[in-house]
Amino acid sequence: MRNRLITLVVLVLLVVTVVPASLPPVAAQDKPAPDKQEKKAPAKPEADKQEKAKSEKPSADKNPTAEQIAETVIAVYGARQGLAQIRRNGLERGRLTRTLGDGKTEEATYERRFIRGESTAKDKVRLDQKAPTAEYALIYGDGRVWGIVNGSYFTPREETSNVFLAQIWHDADALLRYKENGSTLAYVGKEKQKSLDLWVLDVTDKEQRRTRYYISAKSGRILWLEYEEPITAGGPPVKFKKTFHDYRYAQSTLVPFRTVLYQDDKQVLETQVLTVTYSVKMDETLFQSEAAAAATSQ
Repeated sequence: MRNRLITLVVLVLLVVTVVPASLPPVAAQDKPAPDKQEKKAPAKPEADKQEKAKSEKPSADKNPTAEQIAETVIAVYGARQGLAQIRRNGLERGRLTRTLGDGKTEEATYERRFIRGESTAKDKVRLDQKAPTAEYALIYGDGRVWGIVNGSYFTPREETSNVFLAQIWHDADALLRYKENGSTLAYVGKEKQKSLDLWVLDVTDKEQRRTRYYISAKSGRILWLEYEEPITAGGPPVKFKKTFHDYRYAQSTLVPFRTVLYQDDKQVLETQVLTVTYSVKMDETLFQSEAAAAATSQ
């Protein structure tokens, strides 16, 4: 009996000693070994997050440079290369409404043809107008203006020439082609008018003709422009304002189909584009001066 008790005690001691050694440690089950690759970086303070978000804001939220604004406008209107390629020449047809000195209005139809040069100074522009009282063409080329009526050449009045030239030099193209024209840019500032956020930009060409543009900071479109030019030589400068409306795409370039010209805050001309076609075959004899025409006929 005594021998059986001793044997039983020995067996119990063996079980108590062996079984715990065969079980995995409790710590290994509850807390897996940490993986260095899965370590998370400590969270940044809220101030750091705000600073990062501020630095990632688009440049439009900051004060842009004059060149950034100009390049934004060019991109919106069709990109420099696209404008140069698509608008190398063109034909535009539409209606004109003039406000005369006595307050009456005169309606006319027009055709505007152009051949684009390396700069605006080397462009060729012809504007044919047909009104109830007259039908004639004004032509710009080689830096001067002349006219044709009933097949005969004539020299336009100084006022007529100056207004025609101003429409060429003070237009959207003066901004879109500022590099080609060697013009300088100046960022005037940002304004808010009638709930519109506007960039104000000055473009001054080599002849010191300055045009001030009011550009939508939201769309990058030119909403209006302002300039001052004397109508007659030696006369006082007259304030002009040209507004742009009804923007549409024509051959992947942006075109305002209605413009209104104001002189001293009074509307003097409204232009409504009916059709416009670019990259068309253009007869250069349409832009010939009297001397060139005479030389060709000989």
